Amino acid sequence: MKIALAQTNPVIGDFARNLQRVLDRVDTARRAGCDLVVFPELTLCGYPPQDLLERTAFLDAHDRALAELIHRLEGITCIVGVLERRTGPGKPLYNAAFVLGKDRILFRARKQLLPSYDVFDETRYFQPGEVSTIFPLAGLHCGLTVCEDIWWSSQAYPTNPLKDLVLGAVVPDCLINISASPYHYGKLAERQEIFGRLCRDNNLPLLYVNQVGGQDGLIFDGHSLCLDACGRTRAVARGFAEDLLIVDSDDWHRPGPDQPLTDSVAHVHEALVLGVRDYLHKSGFRRAVLGLSGGIDSAVTAVIACQALGPENVLCVAMPSPYTSAASVDDARQLAANLGCDFTVIAISEAMAAYRDALAPLFAGLAEDTTEQNIQARIRGNLLMALSNKFGRLLLSTGNKSEMAVGYCTLYGDMSGGLAVIADVPKTMVYQIAELMNARQEIIPRRIIERPPTAELKPDQFDQDDLPPYEVLDAILHDYLEDGRDIAEIVARGVDEQLVRDIVGRMQRNEYKRKQAPLGIKVTTKAFGPGRRYPLVQGFRE
Repeated sequence: MKIALAQTNPVIGDFARNLQRVLDRVDTARRAGCDLVVFPELTLCGYPPQDLLERTAFLDAHDRALAELIHRLEGITCIVGVLERRTGPGKPLYNAAFVLGKDRILFRARKQLLPSYDVFDETRYFQPGEVSTIFPLAGLHCGLTVCEDIWWSSQAYPTNPLKDLVLGAVVPDCLINISASPYHYGKLAERQEIFGRLCRDNNLPLLYVNQVGGQDGLIFDGHSLCLDACGRTRAVARGFAEDLLIVDSDDWHRPGPDQPLTDSVAHVHEALVLGVRDYLHKSGFRRAVLGLSGGIDSAVTAVIACQALGPENVLCVAMPSPYTSAASVDDARQLAANLGCDFTVIAISEAMAAYRDALAPLFAGLAEDTTEQNIQARIRGNLLMALSNKFGRLLLSTGNKSEMAVGYCTLYGDMSGGLAVIADVPKTMVYQIAELMNARQEIIPRRIIERPPTAELKPDQFDQDDLPPYEVLDAILHDYLEDGRDIAEIVARGVDEQLVRDIVGRMQRNEYKRKQAPLGIKVTTKAFGPGRRYPLVQGFRE
């Protein structure tokens, strides 16, 4: 049996667009001689639809699209992720997979494990399914599951949905899983380990179909897979792009090479480019603007923006102050020339003087401090927002995760913007991405990468005057944020206690800034955003 795995990039709620993409791929699969075409979780509405699921009109539009798909199917069987309405006690919807034929629903599987951790909140909307589904097709019996149902662990869920599949009266010949599984660095290896063990434990091949594309701050990476019963990866769809992967069930039992995926910084780079492109295009923007300081963060953001949108759609703006070195402006200009994007310079010295004069009566007798530094950042933020408003360009914020964590950023200044491109990228990884960008030819001027990082808000200022080396800072942040280690656990690993308490204290004190920050693109296991929910006012310090 020939099976097409169709990883699609939906726009949430754009049912006409999403349906047409499904129909186009159904037609391609049918012409290729496929018996079955499989689509991701919640294909027609897109994932995650969040509180749109509480709107009757949204559900009605979904059902009309589903009815049209069923009516227009011809000569092929289709599995599609859908919303299924229900009545009675509990939630009003199932997150389901329907097996469709011409003018009818042949079989259905309802998602049993509903995640409610990190960015997921499915128990808010869905009722869990109770029965596992096996259906026959072209001489095979297929076990059908939805996303989390193959991520079962005894620590997280009491019931294993696969147990009924492999211990029932009919044992399936293969497992099919439709997913909308968000990307983070390390996710490819995690999937292959879990899926490979599942295949080996149950002696079954697995077909895994994943959504692709950016949705707000989430990135769905695709990488749909076919694994054989030994857990070897036999076929992989493209990453970070729509694709149609055709596999033959006869190949599951033939010897063949393993094609494992390896996580890399290159995948993070691809995720960021996709995230910028989809967020702007799906939101109705085509052009972007950003401040180009001559530093590493804005340089990497500029390259990502040009790769995502085309350099002709990116405007980079240098805004020198009296503290800005000539090298910073020269490097910014050279980077823009290398990229082929528009570039302009707006000096802020006169604006700084106007602020100083206006505040002089109130600031009389007080020494300059971070207040005056922040004014510079806020002048720049206002200028960039003016360009954004006037020319319809989305402003891209350029701060990295390390700075966001400890508050080394200015609210309403460099934090201004509609999308924070690298807000979930640690500083050490920013440098790795920069080196990757320069692998074939020098795009980012070498001096930008090699110069000590500085905000240039006062004379002779460097980041390391206020922060530990980024290698040390990022290691502490990873332990605390992503691995969930407490202060005592981090100290026990050999890190200075005073330093750890200082970093954690800064992070806690600056929670209010991050609550007001622009949306960031998630590429780590724990980003600042909907997957991390901490109170602003609290007294816990460990």
